[in-house]
Amino acid sequence: MTNLKCMSTIPVAIVDDKTLLREALFNNLSYYNEISIVLQACDGSDFLDGLKALNPTERPQVVLMDIEMPVMDGIEAVSIAKDLYPDMHFLMLTVFDDDDKLFEAIKAGASGYLLKDEKVANIVKAVAEIVHEGGVPMSPRIARKALALLRKVPEATQAAAKEEETIAGEHALSTREMEILSRLVDGLNYQEIGERLFISPHTVRKHIANIYDKLHVSNKASAIKVATSKKWF
Repeated sequence: MTNLKCMSTIPVAIVDDKTLLREALFNNLSYYNEISIVLQACDGSDFLDGLKALNPTERPQVVLMDIEMPVMDGIEAVSIAKDLYPDMHFLMLTVFDDDDKLFEAIKAGASGYLLKDEKVANIVKAVAEIVHEGGVPMSPRIARKALALLRKVPEATQAAAKEEETIAGEHALSTREMEILSRLVDGLNYQEIGERLFISPHTVRKHIANIYDKLHVSNKASAIKVATSKKWF
């Protein structure tokens, strides 16, 4: 781990377990006056230790973070660091472009996602975009994947809405009937359900008869099977 004095506009950290790649990136970035490398680390744990050792005024604004690293990977490091330093930005710089890694990085709090084959000038531009414009820079290939993921969200929402419609439309159980059904699933008898809901066992029996009718079943076991298969409770 190497600490370097911050001298320029945007203090930056580099986290990568490949020494040659880390040093090459450091050397290439050193030609740009827009940024200054204040910290280098070989994995997520090393990075977090390095942050603690820095004076708050010397901490990086942007971290160029690799994903696959020993000890602690980049996604875990970002998740922890965002809780400790919420104003810090993380630009994932990696060879991975698969959906899972992209989604995990975004959930962890990444501000951008570039592939390692990006030109150094583009990396510098991305750093400035994050800090000065609040942008979310991505390599074109990554951006296409991100858009594909976003397109899947409405489909999932529609599927959930359709399932809800099935519950409300086909079965149309009332709030009280859902309460009683949930207690049937819990294994309570009519007397116990009545005591919990402050209604008579006779009223419970009438509600359960309506539940059976709406669910198109004839007994408690079948009603519970429908409720559990639909994951209502």
